[in-house]
Amino acid sequence: MAIDVVLFDLDNTLYAAEHALFELIDVRINRYMRDVVGIAAGQVDELRQRYWREYGVTLQGLMREHGADAEDYLEYVHDIDVASRLQHNPRLRAMLRQLPQRKFVFTNGSSDHADRVLNCLGVADCFDAIFDIRVSNYVPKPHPQPYHAVLRATGVEAGRCVMVEDSPANLCTAAELGMKTVLVSDGCCGTWTQVARVEQVGDVIRQWM
Repeated sequence: MAIDVVLFDLDNTLYAAEHALFELIDVRINRYMRDVVGIAAGQVDELRQRYWREYGVTLQGLMREHGADAEDYLEYVHDIDVASRLQHNPRLRAMLRQLPQRKFVFTNGSSDHADRVLNCLGVADCFDAIFDIRVSNYVPKPHPQPYHAVLRATGVEAGRCVMVEDSPANLCTAAELGMKTVLVSDGCCGTWTQVARVEQVGDVIRQWM
């Protein structure tokens, strides 16, 4: 079956985890929980771990258990200096431009954060659209709802999509829906089609075309 759409995760996928951009977001999340929500500092790490296990992202836990405002949270935690960690990536741009498929960003973050990242990488014009956590009313990957919402929005069958991710959990849902999957990781993982760097994704997709 032909491939019509490639969905790219954003953080730690379109740029390598070694840039440590997400560390800046982590700091902001902890600060939000402490300073805005009013959670005791000693409880923050434990609660974040539980929220990830039970809800998939910290935001859902804060919304459900503390009544946090999702938009306020997204604006606060993504208020970081992206340009201090990322710069233009000509190899990434070349790979994306060479792929004939429609390309979308599919992220649990916000579209504003995605815009800043894409602009710093020099690839904003390579994508047709950004699907952020709002696409399914703040329900995150790996829950199936956002995947179905993205498929509806793109008008493509799952079997004609490729999902590119650094998270095996998020790829599991994509695979269950019938998408082809590519794991971006320099660790050993025999379950998935895998590349060490996102710039290699084009080589894999061309083999499937």
